[in-house]
Amino acid sequence: MHEDIFIKNYPTLDLHGYDRDTASLIVNEFISDNHKLQNHNLVIIHGIGSGIVRKAVYETLLANELVLEYKLHNYNLGMTIVKIK
Repeated sequence: MHEDIFIKNYPTLDLHGYDRDTASLIVNEFISDNHKLQNHNLVIIHGIGSGIVRKAVYETLLANELVLEYKLHNYNLGMTIVKIK
């Protein structure tokens, strides 16, 4: 995946304030909803902190069959860019 100059137009999910279990549920719902809407690029903001939410998000993304690829944003370590089917 390359850096997209239109990243601010992607559907975005902000997980600030959520615990890891709730974040996992919300991420799966967000992916499912955007798959139905035929959005292929998403942004998940998990924050930096101690990395607990980011780890939960990555485990969820890895297990979700709709996710093609994901990566940490190059300039914002609290954000992950996700590509779905």
